[in-house]
Amino acid sequence: QVQLVESGGGLVQAGGSLRLSCAASGRTFSWYTMGWFRQAPGEEREFVASTTSTGSIYYADSVKGRFTISRDNAKNTLYLQMNSLKPEDTAVYYCAATLSGGDRVSVASYGSWGQGTQVTVSS
Repeated sequence: QVQLVESGGGLVQAGGSLRLSCAASGRTFSWYTMGWFRQAPGEEREFVASTTSTGSIYYADSVKGRFTISRDNAKNTLYLQMNSLKPEDTAVYYCAATLSGGDRVSVASYGSWGQGTQVTVSS
């Protein structure tokens, strides 16, 4: 298993930017498909973005063109650069890791999760 710790959340005005980080430890980070998910109050956890061990990247339609996922395998760290933030982006953001080749947008595909970091976008 890999251990994950998110950071970088906070309160920002609409139109602003934040960069989330996810520090990984425990196993070879570069082997993992890594994902970002978010969960708003009363809502199900939803896919935001993912990056595979070979560099393939996927985004939810709601964040395309605004968010950028990246990874630094030398630092065992995953990032999510969030620009042009909207109030509807308000949620707890989680990073997740998987070694399986399953559906990269499905919560069920990921076996390791961080504790989450709160992002609040004010209007």
